[in-house]
Amino acid sequence: MTAERLIPKETRYPEAQYPRRQSTIPKEDCDGLSVRSATKVTADVLEAAERLQVVGRAGTGVDNVDVEAATRKGVLVMNTPTGNSLSAAELTCGMILSLARQIPQAAASMKEGKWDRKKYMGMELNGKTLGVLGLGRIGREVATRMQAFGMKTIGYDPIITPETSATFGVEQLPLEKMWPRCDFITVHTPLLPSTTGLLNDSTFAKCRRGVQVVNCARGGIVDEGALLRALQSGQCGGAALDVFTQEPPKDRDLVNHPNVICCPHLGASTREAQSRCGKEIAMQIVDMATGKGLAGIVNGQALSKAFAPQTKPWIALARALGTVLRTAGKKAQGSVQVCTLGTPLQDAGNYLTPAVAAGMLAGGAQKEVTLVNALLLAQEAGLKVTTTHSDVAPEPDSSIGLLQVALQGTPHRATGTVQGSTPVLRELNGATFKQPAPLAGPVLVYRAKASDLSAPLSDLGELKPRVTEVFQLHL
Repeated sequence: MTAERLIPKETRYPEAQYPRRQSTIPKEDCDGLSVRSATKVTADVLEAAERLQVVGRAGTGVDNVDVEAATRKGVLVMNTPTGNSLSAAELTCGMILSLARQIPQAAASMKEGKWDRKKYMGMELNGKTLGVLGLGRIGREVATRMQAFGMKTIGYDPIITPETSATFGVEQLPLEKMWPRCDFITVHTPLLPSTTGLLNDSTFAKCRRGVQVVNCARGGIVDEGALLRALQSGQCGGAALDVFTQEPPKDRDLVNHPNVICCPHLGASTREAQSRCGKEIAMQIVDMATGKGLAGIVNGQALSKAFAPQTKPWIALARALGTVLRTAGKKAQGSVQVCTLGTPLQDAGNYLTPAVAAGMLAGGAQKEVTLVNALLLAQEAGLKVTTTHSDVAPEPDSSIGLLQVALQGTPHRATGTVQGSTPVLRELNGATFKQPAPLAGPVLVYRAKASDLSAPLSDLGELKPRVTEVFQLHL
């Protein structure tokens, strides 16, 4: 029920692509948008939805969402990375079996009234080597399932360590050593500049002759032109494709090759996966709206920490210090150094840095600055934000931690900490506050000579002629 209130009915499971210049999203009541793979969330759609806060992709890939445009607007993009993993892995295993025994071709021959037993001579999988490119959720599920058929599994992943992959029976090798050892290759990586054309003319030439290739991940990871040439020369003995560079594919040469098995992007097309992804994305959006937490974040990793009770005050402090620094320095340009002090803040830089940037940009020309778009907008505004950490924090804050922000090349520097759940200012431009100043609501900061304020003032009017520097904030 909560998800239905968040997302208008017509935007929950849209079937058609939104027109480039027109959006059916109601501007007045759409805070969240949930889509599947067929719906294109373009920059125009994002611009039309004025109140939009989150786009939820019921599935893994976000190729259909303009993530950069969403980030620029401060709209969070999330997906359900585990929802269809089993379905995609099972399809991949079915593709490997189909290649080994030519099951689709034999079935089609039978439907034509033929009985070609000799034509469809296959191979056993037992003892064959399967190369798995990408050892995330789907890759490891494929590997463990194919091990049950007696296949030896080797693989490559730049993130997963060899020690981790060994726990699920995959020996990691450099790509150059992997190509010549594989009887079958299956790819399970995202489509990135580094993975586009991962299998190409050069890599096919290094493979064992007759290698079988499976792609149920993303079109473009396997160079389709190179694959066709390898099939025609016999260097590749067969291919099973669920994805294509262009979907549906207009060039039919690859689809029509007799040694190619094709599906129309069915990796997540099971009743179980569709139901699981739909439920997961709805609950993720509800959890975000109710402040319970975030999962499946694509473009706002800093926000994943924003819902933890222990980090909320630190994010508020970082934003406040950014605002203090911008106001004191009278500009939001240049280089800002963010320094976390103390072991409790050892891993805090990744979510405090965007918060400092958001504070620096607050009240500027940008419409709305959030933790999602703060670093992008800061870069465009000419603001460079860097982060350092030291495990040592001065007393009395060594057990809690300190956050220090400085505008490099100027004397402007602000230091703060959290007392209880309240962000406080400890130091500003070299002046230390004996009693830390709470950073909330309206704040008036001024500098005066100590000798001029030796006695209490009867009213604030007496303060004006004695002050050398003053500025006001609303935090």
